[in-house]
Amino acid sequence: MSQNMKKTIGHRGIDPTGETTYKKTTSSALKGAIQLGITHTVGSLSNKPERDVLLQDFEVVESIFFPSEGSNLTPAHHYGDFRFKTYAPIAFRYFREMFGIRPDDYMYSLCNDQLIELSNSGASGSLFYLSTDDEYIIKTVQHKEAEFLQKLLPGYFMNLNQNRRTLLPKFYGLYCVQAAGKNIRIVVMNNLLPSAVRMHLKYDLKGSTYKRRASAKEREKAVPTYKDLDFIQDMQEGLLMESDKYSAVCKTIQRDCLLLQSFKIMDYSLLVGIHNQDQACREQASEEAVDAAADQRRPQGQKSLYSTAIEAIQADAGSKGSTDTEDKTGGIPARNSKGERLLVYIGIIDILQSYRFVKRLEHSWKALVHDGDTVSVHRPGFYAERFQKFMCTVVFRKISCKYNLSMCPLPCLPSVLETQSGTDALRELLQKF
Repeated sequence: MSQNMKKTIGHRGIDPTGETTYKKTTSSALKGAIQLGITHTVGSLSNKPERDVLLQDFEVVESIFFPSEGSNLTPAHHYGDFRFKTYAPIAFRYFREMFGIRPDDYMYSLCNDQLIELSNSGASGSLFYLSTDDEYIIKTVQHKEAEFLQKLLPGYFMNLNQNRRTLLPKFYGLYCVQAAGKNIRIVVMNNLLPSAVRMHLKYDLKGSTYKRRASAKEREKAVPTYKDLDFIQDMQEGLLMESDKYSAVCKTIQRDCLLLQSFKIMDYSLLVGIHNQDQACREQASEEAVDAAADQRRPQGQKSLYSTAIEAIQADAGSKGSTDTEDKTGGIPARNSKGERLLVYIGIIDILQSYRFVKRLEHSWKALVHDGDTVSVHRPGFYAERFQKFMCTVVFRKISCKYNLSMCPLPCLPSVLETQSGTDALRELLQKF
């Protein structure tokens, strides 16, 4: 546990050796504590009988002390003494079961190999870790966010029971590591952007235009996270989708926004990752190589249910037209204005922001200086309406025909011909000449 810091972003810092720290605990010690804690809590949970979730289950907090020399219940380790807390263990076990996650798979994904620290911490200064099989993201959250998630759990439980196809974050666990006199709260979520698929573009969209442009520092990154004004400027015709996909996306966004509004949640974003298949062809990244990498990173039978973008928006599990590419990476097929084939990965993020007094005050101040309708911090009802309108009129747009050969670049024609409908469309076109 290092006490010396060179620079900090929120609670995140860098110690003199160059290692990332969070609340003065080194990243390596935090990762070790997380894995020891989850191994213990998942193992002990297996001894508890299956039963219905009760209201009091959402308020349960279990705690176990991990002395460095070990105990009758815990192994010896070299991370320094810490305490590990598990919030609502029975409720989260039920959530994981709903998404087809078995206890041994959950523990294997998170604890068998070392967690991967992601370099982009964002403005909040949170730490992000990725499981080596690409399944889960672990994020440090602030005390107020963890507290709000606890209050949200009963409603979240009710919504998942009614509809498992959602773009909202899938929360699989909420924990706390107490080390060096500090509480480090973490949440385990689904990973929206598969590492095996190269993201050529990435956007964080709120439907707001006030200061919603990527900074100069952000643009220097290999794959910057652009914002609303960048999208409007660079993709003026939006992401073009077939009618059924467009309708499914907008319906899912509308349903999710209604739920967020009911909980007075706002300031959330739509994370959009775009893989350009034709650009990948030009970069000589063949589909076979991508598939092989995906298969290697994701063991068969370990994939969570409803966790990919294409699964989240489909109203019917037996939806037709699913291709091998969709099945393996979960991207939603789309086109850009050039007619290039895209796979789009989307999910609503940052939902742990309640419209409390501080946010109301922030909006009132911004509204005095700027147009109140353009700032991102807004009352939940207006925020949800503006969010939906922006996503379904500016970001996503509907194309009228399934295969529009005039939009298909020549190098991509063989992939269209792989389908019967694509062959029929070409035959009809040639008959006109």
